[in-house]
Amino acid sequence: MGNVIELDIHTLGKGFGAEARGVDLANADEATLDALVNAFEHHGALLLRGQDLQPADLMRYLSKFGTPEEHTLKEYTLPDYPNIYILSNREVNGRKGSHYDGVGWHTDYSYKEEPVKCTMLYAVEVPTGGGDTLLADLCAAYDALPKEKQQQLDTLQLHHSYKYFMENREFGRMKLTPELEAENPDVFHPLIRTHPADGRKALWVSTGTVRGIVGMEKAEADALIDELIEFATQEQFVYRHKWEVGDVLVWDNRCTLHTGTKYDDANSYRVAYRLWAKGDKPF
Repeated sequence: MGNVIELDIHTLGKGFGAEARGVDLANADEATLDALVNAFEHHGALLLRGQDLQPADLMRYLSKFGTPEEHTLKEYTLPDYPNIYILSNREVNGRKGSHYDGVGWHTDYSYKEEPVKCTMLYAVEVPTGGGDTLLADLCAAYDALPKEKQQQLDTLQLHHSYKYFMENREFGRMKLTPELEAENPDVFHPLIRTHPADGRKALWVSTGTVRGIVGMEKAEADALIDELIEFATQEQFVYRHKWEVGDVLVWDNRCTLHTGTKYDDANSYRVAYRLWAKGDKPF
């Protein structure tokens, strides 16, 4: 057996998420990276602050979580690093990043048969006001539901659609090309999801990609989805991350919702790198 690394772990708030202190990711050994991934599996989100990383460092860390996932919109990726997506309102070398990507409660790639396992964000430049990321603990939300409500929701399936999402979103709305539509067919996922690490249950509701609930009239389904989103995103279940340059935050899409927030983009800049690790089929 290799060395067992004891991390300096601090809860982010409300019993959800963790910060690992005293880790230099750029120079971390394999045992330390393994320990970070293990902490992530059981905390829902993992934060490291004060990092100074090159793209290759980010890719090394991400690869510990799983196989790097590609991005649907290739034009916003970092040159020579197709797995690193640029979130930015700054133009660099004639290229811009995606500006208000990720505003609205959702899980990433929920429109895929195998949604991404985790999302990693690395803060390169932080705006002067706003731009926070909010994470909702869907396991705590599920546990807070009455037993009869849990049972009612347990067999429901959500209809996810990339086409529906892109043609109705608030920012970056677009009509899909036939190629993109063919690459992203509609999928169906359970409303209550089981976490493979320890079997905990999550209220895996979302917005954006969710077109409806199987076997339910649209008006009834929309009302239930709105009710569950409102419930799961109550303050008691939400961690608000205020970004500092050098932050690396990884969250678990199997048991969280997240949303970006607007910022003072007229007077300040944001540059962040987003990476994804492949996941598996929800059950």
